[in-house]
Amino acid sequence: MAFPAVAPGCTITVNVFDGSRQPVPDNVDVLYTVRDGNQHDAFRDFRRTPSLTVSGLPFFNNFGDLYTVIGSADGYRQAGFTPVHVAPNVPQEVDLMLLANDANFRFAGTWDAIQAKRPVVARMLAAGEVGGRERFESLLEDRPAVLACLLNITTAMEQIHLSVGTPLDYMQELIWDGTMAKDRFFGYSDAKLIDQVRIATQQGLFAPEPGTALFHPGATSSWKQIQFGEANVQLTFHENDRKNINGLDCVLTEPDIDYYKDPAAHAILEVIANGISGSLTDPSQVYVLRWIAGRRAGIPDFDPLYTIS
Repeated sequence: MAFPAVAPGCTITVNVFDGSRQPVPDNVDVLYTVRDGNQHDAFRDFRRTPSLTVSGLPFFNNFGDLYTVIGSADGYRQAGFTPVHVAPNVPQEVDLMLLANDANFRFAGTWDAIQAKRPVVARMLAAGEVGGRERFESLLEDRPAVLACLLNITTAMEQIHLSVGTPLDYMQELIWDGTMAKDRFFGYSDAKLIDQVRIATQQGLFAPEPGTALFHPGATSSWKQIQFGEANVQLTFHENDRKNINGLDCVLTEPDIDYYKDPAAHAILEVIANGISGSLTDPSQVYVLRWIAGRRAGIPDFDPLYTIS
C-alpha cells in the first residue's frame, strides 16, 4: 500500500552522458523515468536534451522518498541509479551514462601515457621477463576487453585511500596466464596489504565477504569495498600461495569488481543487458557503473585511460 505524500517540492536534475563522458547529443530522444520508492512513476517522458530538471516531486517522509532515476534511448543501453534520497528544498543531481549499442573501447592512452599517468600499472606490466610495452600492446591488439578490465580495476584500486597508500601501491607482479580475464586478474601483492584492508574494514571502508573459498577456490580471505552502491572493488587473498619479490613477502591476490552491493538494485534498475547469471562481468558495464557511482559520490572522475564510443 502506498502512503500519501506529505508535501510536494522535491527536485531531481538528471544529466545524461555518453561513453566518451560527454553529454549526449541534443538530437537524441532520451526517455527519462523518475520513480518514487513506492515504485510509481512520478515522471516518464521523452526529452531531446542531455539535462532535465524534474520538480514538484512528492515527499513522503518514509521509504517513498528513495527515488530511482533511469535513462534510455534508441540505439543506447539503458542506465539508472538508485536510491536518490529526496527532501524538500534539497535539490538532487544524478549523472547517468548511456553507451551506444555499437560502441567499442577507445584506448587513447598509449604505453607512454600509461607510464606517465599510471606509473604503478606500468611497473606491474613490466615486472618479469617480458617488457611492459610488449604486454600492453599485445592486450590492446588481441584482448581489449581484458585490458579494459585491468584498467578498470587498477584505476578503482588507486582511488581507495588506506591508512598507508592505496591497494594498488601494494601490488608487485601480475600473473600472465589464462587466469587473466575480462572480470578479474591475479597477481602478487605485499602481504602488508591484508593488514591495511583489515584496518580499512574497522574504519567502515570494507566488509568481509562470506563464502570466500566457495566463490574463489583456494582463497583464504576476501573483503569488498562498501563505499558505493555499484562497482565496488573486491580483494581476495590466497594466503597459502606466497612469493618473495625483491625481499617482500607477497601473497597471491585476486582483485575484481562486482556490479552491485545490493542484489535488489539489479531488479529495480534492470540495466544489465546481458544479465549477471552465468556470464563474466562485462568491463564496459563496470565502466558505466563505476563512473556513475563516482559522480554521485563526488569523487574525482573515473578515468581508466579509455572511453567507449
